[in-house]
Order: sequence, then C-alpha cells, then structure tokens
Amino acid sequence: MNILFIGDIVGSPGRKAIAKLVPGLRAEMGIDFVIANAENSSGGSGITAKVAAELFSSGVDVLTSGDHIWKKSEIFQLINQEERILRPINYPEGSPGRGAHVFKAANGLKVGVINVNGRVFMDALECPFKTTLRACNELAKETKIIIVDVHAEATSEKVALGWYLDGKASAVLGTHTHIQTADEKILPKGTAYLTDAGMTGPYDSVIGRNVEDVLTRFLSSIPVKFNVAEENIQLHGAFVRIDEKTGSAVSISRVQKKLLDE
Repeated sequence: MNILFIGDIVGSPGRKAIAKLVPGLRAEMGIDFVIANAENSSGGSGITAKVAAELFSSGVDVLTSGDHIWKKSEIFQLINQEERILRPINYPEGSPGRGAHVFKAANGLKVGVINVNGRVFMDALECPFKTTLRACNELAKETKIIIVDVHAEATSEKVALGWYLDGKASAVLGTHTHIQTADEKILPKGTAYLTDAGMTGPYDSVIGRNVEDVLTRFLSSIPVKFNVAEENIQLHGAFVRIDEKTGSAVSISRVQKKLLDE
C-alpha cells in the first residue's frame, strides 16, 4: 500500500500546491491514501469548513492538525461533524472531535490514523506516549496499517516516540517545525520514521511567513502580524510503502515537489 503524508499546509499558497500537485502525485506514484497536516491551512492558522472541503476535493483523504487546531471558531462544530479532520488525541477527555480513526482507502483497505501533540516546549497535555500506544492497540483491532502524525517541537520527543511505537505503528511522521529533516528510516521492528515531513507552502519565507515581518519581530521584540509569504511554493512530505499483510513499512522516502506555474 502506498501512502503520501504531506507536511504542514500553510495558507492559500499551500492549498494551491495541494490542488495542483496532489492529483498528479496520486497518479504518478500510485498513491492509495493521502494524509495532510492542515492546522495552518486557513490564513496561516487554523482550519475552516471551506478550506477543508477544498483540500478534500484536491485529493486529500484525511486532515491532521496540532496546537493551532482551535484558532478558527467554527472548528468546534465542524470537527464533530467531519470525521476526516483529526485533532491531537491527547487533549483532555471531552474535547471536541477525535484524535484517531480508521478510514477506508481508495483500494478498499482500512488505514488507521492517529494525531498527537508533543509536550516539550508546548502546552501541557496528556502523555503523548501512553495515549498514542493505547490508540495503536485499539486501532489494531481493525487494521494493521496505522499512521501517526506527531506534532511536536522537540526532535528528541519525536525520535523517542518513534522508538516507543516501533512495531506498533506502520509509520511515525513528524510535523510542526516546517523544516523537513533528512533522517528517514525504517526502525528494527518495521515502523517507518521521519522527524519532520516539512512544509507545503512558500519557501522564500521564514517557515511560511513573510521574511520582513519576522525579522522586524526578532530585531525589535515588538509584536508584529506575521503575514503568509507567497513565493517559491513547494510541497514537502513523505512517501511510505507498507506491507498490507503485516502493516510493516517496506520503504520510506522524502517528497519535495516545486510548483512551477505559480
């Protein structure tokens, strides 16, 4: 089974990359299932119903998120209605939406997807390790193919979670920092791992934001609105091939695709 995992979509440039590149990638690479982190897809922070519908119509099957999931007020209702949008599973019990679910891929196979937030340098939530392991064990009752989006700041926390879930998940793939790492590998018990899938959006920027806005903030320490940049749009992510019978990863490779007709 072939899965495309797409790094953080940033604003309208990121959505443009999804619309123009994902259909071709699905055909070219024989993609069966597409997961994309969309917590920054609406105006650079949050998700709206209109944006979610746009991404689904472009060929994305599931949207994961992170600490910015609650930025748009309509998400509180939307996330209870749309099972294809996940929030981090380690938010307290009773939070809107869900953090894990089993979906059906284009080839008819079931794919379990888990979204979890880290805690290092981020808001304190439930333990990402124990919470995700419980979810893996629950999803394993329905499918052997399980993908985890770990949305975290610290590389050490992501790496540790990868080792913790080795053999329990098909892939543990990081988001949040918007910088693609070069440490893709398959761990000893068959779990594909990548510390960060990168960003889908404008690369002539500071992690998707206008360079001058960010420099002003760093140089003056004065609050400045960070506008989404627009130039050099790229899609970054990971391509994972999974053994359908065992749920173990066969291969993992980084994806970097530039939008040529900006």
